[in-house]
Amino acid sequence: MEPRRIILAVVLMAVVLIATPYIFPAPNVPPGAAGARPDSAAVLSDSVAAENAALVAAATTSAQNPAAAPAATPTPTMGAALDSLAQPPVVIDTATVTTAKAIYRTSNRGAALIGATMTQYPALSSKGRATGEQVELAQAGDRLLGFRIVVPGDTIDLSRQVFRSTQQTEGDRIVVRYDAELGSASRTASIRYSFLPDSYRVDVSAAVAGVPDNSYLLIDLPPGFRSAEADSAEDITHLAYAYKPELSGAEGISFSSLDPGEREIDAGPITWAVAKNKYFILGVLAPKGAPGFAEVNVTGGARVAKEATRAQGTLVAPLKAGNVAFEVYAGPQEFKRLVAMGREFETSNPYGGWIQGIVQPFATLVIRTLLWMKATLGLSYGWILVIFGVAIRIVLWPLNQKAMRSSMQMQRIQPELQAIQTKYKGDPQKLQAAMMQVYKEHGMSPFSGLSGCVPMLIPLPVFFALFFVFQNTIEFRGVPFLWFPDISLKDPFYVIPVLVAITAMLLSWLGMRGVKANEQQKMMMYLMPAVMMVIFLNMASGLNLYYFVQNLASLPQQWLISRERAKPVIRG
Repeated sequence: MEPRRIILAVVLMAVVLIATPYIFPAPNVPPGAAGARPDSAAVLSDSVAAENAALVAAATTSAQNPAAAPAATPTPTMGAALDSLAQPPVVIDTATVTTAKAIYRTSNRGAALIGATMTQYPALSSKGRATGEQVELAQAGDRLLGFRIVVPGDTIDLSRQVFRSTQQTEGDRIVVRYDAELGSASRTASIRYSFLPDSYRVDVSAAVAGVPDNSYLLIDLPPGFRSAEADSAEDITHLAYAYKPELSGAEGISFSSLDPGEREIDAGPITWAVAKNKYFILGVLAPKGAPGFAEVNVTGGARVAKEATRAQGTLVAPLKAGNVAFEVYAGPQEFKRLVAMGREFETSNPYGGWIQGIVQPFATLVIRTLLWMKATLGLSYGWILVIFGVAIRIVLWPLNQKAMRSSMQMQRIQPELQAIQTKYKGDPQKLQAAMMQVYKEHGMSPFSGLSGCVPMLIPLPVFFALFFVFQNTIEFRGVPFLWFPDISLKDPFYVIPVLVAITAMLLSWLGMRGVKANEQQKMMMYLMPAVMMVIFLNMASGLNLYYFVQNLASLPQQWLISRERAKPVIRG
């Protein structure tokens, strides 16, 4: 009997394998999904494939040797094994949507956004240049956008669900829709992506049926980005999340500021939240005029190296009658595009840290001015920075002239003030009266020295603004000028930092001509330029260029003041 059972089992399995394609033909692709390109059309869901393999192995073992099956584990019947073999494989496919600006990829596993290629931006890494690659935001295996559903007492991770996908065109947009049953026919989820043609914006909506009113959609932001920059180490230092509460300014959380497992939570309403690296960003925005997100939370990721490269950011969106809609921006940090998104999205780079209130307005003004000059003059950004540096000095010339002359006058009356201080050392009232008389005779006041210093401080906010602007302004990315391969990176030959130090020392030397300097002042004349050179060595070459031009443009004014200082004073 035993050989007959084995033969019968083998014959039945062969019949099933041959007949299955005819009885259960593969489903036809819906007409609307013609644009969806399966990347791995024959790939089974891991769990389904494992279950099928286990059932086949059990059936084969039972047919060959029934006694070999463990007594404690029920042996699957031949009917169950045949049923599992008859189930069609679960296909994991990727829908690829190409717009004028980017190529986006979504997956029917979890209805997730899994990739975004920036077709307008070449990869600047050595490997990327060699192969002609374009910037890709997603790291291998990561999702740029993932979803979970929270219902009372449970969380449904949609990454475990395989959705049915359809793709169609609505007007000038391409729409990809994903539908799935969540355990039963009464509980379903639908995720819809609508891609704008000439934009980095994607409108996303979710509809969940069969869940109570107090349910939420969790929107998971990217846990990291793939670096395509020439200096990948510097790119990593810019990995961060940022978000904007409705009632206050934007706030940033860098990956490096979070310890592994450390969590930061901000209860909403939240207007938008982003994940970003140096030049690219993925943002999720509440629709204009609609209530913001209920919460944003960020958790530090595990570190495998000194730098933090992983974290997790999640937005919590209430499901109103099972529905929620939002906008996604996945693209470059182009200032004009971020402004066009509205909702103060251009502040997704919160500049300046604790002095953000001062630096952010200057940074916005500076970038607007540079973009206007670029559009008006049509020159390279290198020449724009040169012109901008000279223009700043020309605008500040009258203020600087007043400040320098005030300082010069203060130096001239110092001997008189010191003589008065010695003479009336023990009589404060006479000392004050005599000093005021000296100030009056020279047309000055005790505050002349302070007021003269104020104009000197005006260029500092511009300099700080430029420092932050160069960190994230994609318009400067990959722009060559003179011997600089990229004005957003440091000078590879360190020429410009040395020139900055030399011109700074010249300015100090001219400023001390005709002045009786002490040893400390002489030491500072050499020490400060050296310190500046060290500071500027690793700064962006464009920022170095701006400061060098500033110094050059200041030399004529400083020289004229030094000549004026050398002239004898004629008093009537």
